[in-house]
Amino acid sequence: MYVVSIDKQAINQMPVVSFPGRIHTIYAASQINSAVMALRSAPIVGFDTETRPSFKRGERHKVALLQLSTESDAFLIRLNHTGIPAPLKEFLEDKSVVKVGLSTSDDFHQLARVCDAHPAGFIELQEMVKQFDISDMSLQKIYAILFQQKISKGQQLSNWEAPQLTDAQKRYAAIDAWACLRIYSYLKEGRFVPQESPYYHELVEQE
Repeated sequence: MYVVSIDKQAINQMPVVSFPGRIHTIYAASQINSAVMALRSAPIVGFDTETRPSFKRGERHKVALLQLSTESDAFLIRLNHTGIPAPLKEFLEDKSVVKVGLSTSDDFHQLARVCDAHPAGFIELQEMVKQFDISDMSLQKIYAILFQQKISKGQQLSNWEAPQLTDAQKRYAAIDAWACLRIYSYLKEGRFVPQESPYYHELVEQE
C-alpha cells in the first residue's frame, strides 16, 4: 500500500506561508451583514474557528473566533463580541454556499455551544484528501505536501478572547481558513497527482 505523508522535519525546512489577501476583523454584530454579503459573492469559502485554550482541568471556553475566507479576503468574526446574528446563522446553514474546512465536526460542536445553527453545505477536507492517498490529517501537513510551505502554528495556543487580537493572531487565523480553500481548489482542479509527489511512499506497517 502506498500513501502520501510527510514528517515534521521536512516541514520545518520549508518557507513559512503568508496570507496574500486582506484581513477584516469583525467586532460588532452590525458589521456582520456586509461581511456575509461579500462572502456570498464567492464561489467557495474557507472555514475555521478558534477557541481560547484551557490550561486547567475542567476549564472550558466557548468558541471566540469564526474565520471565513475567500481567495482575496478573510473575515475574522469575533463571536465573543458579536454572537451569531441571523445573517451569519443563515449563511452557515445555507447548503447552496460551498464551505470547506478541516475537522469540521469539532468546529460544529463548539458552535453548538453558542447557537442552535445546523451547518450545511460543508466539505470536509479530511475525507477529501483520502481520495488522493494522503494519509496525514492535519492542515499543516496537508498544506506542506501540496505546496511545500509551512503553516506556522505559533499562535494556536494564544488568547483568542483578548480585547484586541495581535497582527500575528490575525494572520494565523486568516491563513487557517484560506488554506482550506486553497487545498480544496488545488485538489478539485486535478493539479495533484499522488504518484508524482516526493512524499509518496510505501506504507510500512508497525508491528
